[in-house]
Amino acid sequence: MGGGVAIFATVLLFCLGAIAAVKYIQYSWEAPVVSDIALIDYLEGFQDKLFQLWGIIAAMAVLFLMGLWDDLKGLGPLFKLIVQFAVAGTAAYFADVRIEFFIENRLITSAMSAFWIVLIINAFNFLDNMDGASAGIALIVTMILFFAASMAGQVFVAGFAILFGGALAGFLVFNFFPASIFMGDAGSMVVGFAVAMLTLKTTYYQQAGNENWHVIFMPLVIMALPLYDFVSVTILRISQGKSPFVGDTQHFSHRLTRRGLSQPLAVATLYLATLCTGLGAIVLKAGGWFVAILVFAQTIMVLVIIAILEAANKNETKQQ
Repeated sequence: MGGGVAIFATVLLFCLGAIAAVKYIQYSWEAPVVSDIALIDYLEGFQDKLFQLWGIIAAMAVLFLMGLWDDLKGLGPLFKLIVQFAVAGTAAYFADVRIEFFIENRLITSAMSAFWIVLIINAFNFLDNMDGASAGIALIVTMILFFAASMAGQVFVAGFAILFGGALAGFLVFNFFPASIFMGDAGSMVVGFAVAMLTLKTTYYQQAGNENWHVIFMPLVIMALPLYDFVSVTILRISQGKSPFVGDTQHFSHRLTRRGLSQPLAVATLYLATLCTGLGAIVLKAGGWFVAILVFAQTIMVLVIIAILEAANKNETKQQ
């Protein structure tokens, strides 16, 4: 269950290394050898964003420690939910991990962002039900967000995305079926928060000279599969009189294995569905209204296909 330790430690060490390097260059007696003047601008920008980065690191650390304690001793779902909202709200309000959404009120946007962060944290916690599922989908989503941030010229967001993606890729080497290491709650909470943070910090819409405001819905398109799995399983558990936080085998991946697919093929199906909606999100950013309609229609059709594959007959329901 030490995968979460590896993921968090990798991200933390590289972030601290970057901070130390910038501080060294800033306070060194010898002027740094800089061949491109733009590098100096980036270093100054990094210094301006340090407070936000420390806030993000602190939020990830709290979630990691809570998840680690849950893996070792076990915590109640209500306590974890309260801490998640507290961490998400603090990060949204003080570290600007939030989306404006054309709303000027900081409290409202922080509350909306906190709800989104907690939703994504638990969505990836739910996805951690089969070898390679949660981390692999997180890697795909992260790389799509890296591409979007790069197109928007967001150097630091893209840099964090490639760092986080590298940590996930290293973990996946040992997490593919048959897995020899698992992320646990210490990993799934950190992964969910990092993905949520990237969705909120990536700029999808430049207001000046851009009428395609529909691109603000890119995160929903990118996260279509994780959100569908989370919402559908939650509704199913509640309708059966079960707690939505008690794990079972009613996820999309489990239904695929009950229909004869092996675990690797079931996880590969999740990857392909995520790639399908994610690549559509990239097209959404580059196209106009007609393209947006096609992308939204494609996303809905992918989810309908998943719903058909998930549909259980009476015998399956009785077995559960």
